[in-house]
Amino acid sequence: MTTVVIIVAVVLVAALAFFLVRGRVTGGHGLQRRFGPEYDRTVARHDGDTKAAEHELSERVKLHGSLSERPLPAEARETYARRWAEVQERFIDSPRDAVVEADALLAQLARDRGFPDGESFEEQTAALSVHHAHQVDGYRRVHTAVRGQGGTEEMRKALIESRALFDVLLADAPDEPAPKDRHEAKGSAAA
Repeated sequence: MTTVVIIVAVVLVAALAFFLVRGRVTGGHGLQRRFGPEYDRTVARHDGDTKAAEHELSERVKLHGSLSERPLPAEARETYARRWAEVQERFIDSPRDAVVEADALLAQLARDRGFPDGESFEEQTAALSVHHAHQVDGYRRVHTAVRGQGGTEEMRKALIESRALFDVLLADAPDEPAPKDRHEAKGSAAA
């Protein structure tokens, strides 16, 4: 009888150890899948220290993972789409002004969808990265371009990349594509 109890205990301990080790291994891979390019960016920011990067990303998920995006009324979505089309048109004559406006428009749209305004841009992008990791880098590029870092071509690329976040935030539901505006400027940053 005691032999059976010992064998069962050993099997349970082995199974627990297996799941704990597996959880750690897939935790990193799970984070890497969830965050995609944001995972790589965070690892690079931590000088290749994956453990530190995964800790940071896990903290982001704990802090912002339960955030529920608020729906936008149809008229608000239409207004945002119109304003984005105006930003693209403005880019032709005034790239810097267009990028400044795109940065502000993305920040406002994120707030309206329920993402924290926070005390810093980093706080808002951290929350966005939990839910839209594959699109948040374009927003960062626009924000950097606003600070005068880069020429017209860099601003154009930043505006194009930031459109992905704009589209996903403008969508009514997470799986619904955003309405496309048809007022894209000829030869502008429209993509």
